[in-house]
Amino acid sequence: MDRRTATTRRVALSLAFLAPPLGSAAATELSGSAALTSDYVWRGTSQSDEEPALQAGIKIAGTRGLYAQAWGSDVRFAPQTAASHELDLVLGWAGPLSEAFAFDAALTHYRYPGAAVDLDWTELGATLTWRTRAWLQLAHASDALASGAPGTYAQMGVRIPVGDRLWCEIAVGRYRLHAAGGDNDYTHAQAGVVWTLAPPLALRLTMHDTSASAQRAFGGWAGSRLEAALQASF
Repeated sequence: MDRRTATTRRVALSLAFLAPPLGSAAATELSGSAALTSDYVWRGTSQSDEEPALQAGIKIAGTRGLYAQAWGSDVRFAPQTAASHELDLVLGWAGPLSEAFAFDAALTHYRYPGAAVDLDWTELGATLTWRTRAWLQLAHASDALASGAPGTYAQMGVRIPVGDRLWCEIAVGRYRLHAAGGDNDYTHAQAGVVWTLAPPLALRLTMHDTSASAQRAFGGWAGSRLEAALQASF
């Protein structure tokens, strides 16, 4: 059994395990999102070769904090990978720790259906949030970016309301990548605004930048870039 098949089976078994508590109509909440973005930027680097991408997701959550989520996007990697779509499968738990703090822990499996090479990988992450205004995220994978080597990601950010329909977000992240071939660690920063046009529609503008080491590792997919997205949630 190859690594991709084994990982897929583990995710499927986990989804089956969570199905009973999430399957009761009286104890579940369904939500979703959709977006059209000018550039799919993830951790500071373009995943769509600086081209527009369509994105959509759906989430089912139980009253005990357990949830399952699927999210997808267009991607454009090196031509030899033949990768055109990303599908993220998430299993997690989220809930309050106190009146001010909330916690979210999740296992995310990144899949690239139809790719000519094995790009699939899995990551365990956790996020601590303070009053929805600030957050600290930490994630680790033993096979980061399907490189065969571990990687650890940390991010901290703040969300600042500016009136009833506008807020600003600022975040800084550090990605420690241990793949062979040199120092691939890099830092990225982003600053953006989200303007609610008319619920459920919102416009998001985000400026991204990365350290020089990201450009050495990812070429033109890293560096400074502006991302604009029209998004909706339900």
